[in-house]
Amino acid sequence: MSSVPGRSMSSEAAVRNRVADVMVTCPKTLGPLSRVDDLRALFSDDHLHMALVVDLDGRLITTIERPDIPESASNSAAVTGFGTLVGRTVQASYPLEAATTVMIFEARRRLAVVDDSGRLLGLLCLKRDGSGYCSDEGIRARADERERAHSPSPMPEQSQP
Repeated sequence: MSSVPGRSMSSEAAVRNRVADVMVTCPKTLGPLSRVDDLRALFSDDHLHMALVVDLDGRLITTIERPDIPESASNSAAVTGFGTLVGRTVQASYPLEAATTVMIFEARRRLAVVDDSGRLLGLLCLKRDGSGYCSDEGIRARADERERAHSPSPMPEQSQP
């Protein structure tokens, strides 16, 4: 397996051959009736870089990145009027090395993973340092850590006199 110019391919990519092998299978999504205020709330998490809007059948309607939403957009505007699918989707069976090369070349860290009918299957997430891919386990661990950090500390037990 060859490496991508300017980056070394991780051993993860050498072992896994398809996008489906490393995609996140539990990405956060928005429904077709979502509004810009829902989107802004979703983007309040700085780990989220792409919003995925799906219909009731799970088909991907659009992908939205922060720059797609003008600051002047009304909070009540429908999110379906923003974003695009062009250049932001990949088939689950697509070769992982090829997808990674495209992502690096286009300076893109997220691609929505879809099946032949456009149904959302997951999200391909290249780590910031390019060393590998985000995983369901890593996302769950970060959510657990964030929850622990925001949970009040348990009260120490008081001893009886």
